[in-house]
Amino acid sequence: MPFKLIELPFASDALAPAISAETLSFHHGKHHQAYIDKTNAAIDGTDLADKPMEDIVAAARGKNQGLFNNAAQSWNHGFYWHSLTGAKTAPSGDLAAKIDEAFGSLDALKEKLADAGAGHFASGWVWLAEKGGKLSLEETHDADTLADSGFNPLLVLDVWEHAYYLDHQNARPAYLKAVIEGNLNWDFAAENLARGSAWTYPA
Repeated sequence: MPFKLIELPFASDALAPAISAETLSFHHGKHHQAYIDKTNAAIDGTDLADKPMEDIVAAARGKNQGLFNNAAQSWNHGFYWHSLTGAKTAPSGDLAAKIDEAFGSLDALKEKLADAGAGHFASGWVWLAEKGGKLSLEETHDADTLADSGFNPLLVLDVWEHAYYLDHQNARPAYLKAVIEGNLNWDFAAENLARGSAWTYPA
């Protein structure tokens, strides 16, 4: 079955003012849809047609750059939408303890996330991830992803310009600060940590 565009897990205006409904209409409705459409077209009639998105990413890595880019971006964006929320959440329990262990405090983690995102050269992604019971910040460039890595991603920030340019123009730090302070879905992070393995793109 062809992959479908993931529905946003929040109302289109739920992330404002950090991310406007206008930005989401382009980012989700056009950019993400295009990645899905191109992935479906590339796997149609092949032995990958019925495989999970994660298997397609792994199969294409280093072998078919076009398919890899579109499948990885499909996965990354699906994960990104779930990393965001219009409701105020906060880490608790095991997640909070691991944040304190790895970064010293939640405030310190937020600062490091903002610094990593602001300092990331050109397009890409900044991840809060877990491996071997330890949390870390990881960066991937362009379409690269943690979907098929040894890491268990917990949250991600999109630092491609189309994620923020309509709302913040070239002020990437302003976008990062707004999202980090008000729109990160710590409940989703806790679910990913408890599961102990990478999120899977819905079939």
